[in-house]
Amino acid sequence: MFEQVQHIINTAIHFDIFLPLFIEKYGLFAYLIIFFIIFLETGLVVAPYLPGDSLLFLVGAISAHGDLNILLSIALLALAAIAGDTINYWIGKSFGTRFISKGIPLVKREHIERTEVYFREYGGKTIVIARFIPFVRTLAPFLAGAGRMDYSRFLVYNVSGGALWVSGFILAGYFFGNLPIVSDHFNMVILLIIAVSLIGVGSMILDLKRG
Repeated sequence: MFEQVQHIINTAIHFDIFLPLFIEKYGLFAYLIIFFIIFLETGLVVAPYLPGDSLLFLVGAISAHGDLNILLSIALLALAAIAGDTINYWIGKSFGTRFISKGIPLVKREHIERTEVYFREYGGKTIVIARFIPFVRTLAPFLAGAGRMDYSRFLVYNVSGGALWVSGFILAGYFFGNLPIVSDHFNMVILLIIAVSLIGVGSMILDLKRG
């Protein structure tokens, strides 16, 4: 039983590697699995290790071959990303303060209050920026909920950030994923994309501080 569970977890974590074979074997059922993985990666604080950027990029590259429909992929996975952040927000709002204050001894009430102030001032940009940073995109909506960010404001940036993240990576994979230099060095390309994202995030944070 333990080995079966371990196999399922390992497959989910490295699903971007298994995706081509999965599509070949199960066809349209792949849409559901990809939807579920993106939903979990953005919706559960404990699941940031699931593939996000690499999976979306690969979906775009596979769509270029016609094995997946690119418009359907963008629509479904944007919905998964938006729904994931929404669930994460409400988990944070319902249990976040209790978890942080009691579950992490080093985090005090004053830290929660600072979080509330931060998300009131910069929360919208944070939600959008976090989409492009692994692990951070899983934590940001949880902290937004724990910090009592206004939900209607959160929803606007959640939808725009989710749509931008999903469409950006899928389209990048669609147009560039099958180039020989990219397909032969896929992991390095993903790391490069993440590095560029981090540079952009750093500059935006500096702009926020100056402002």
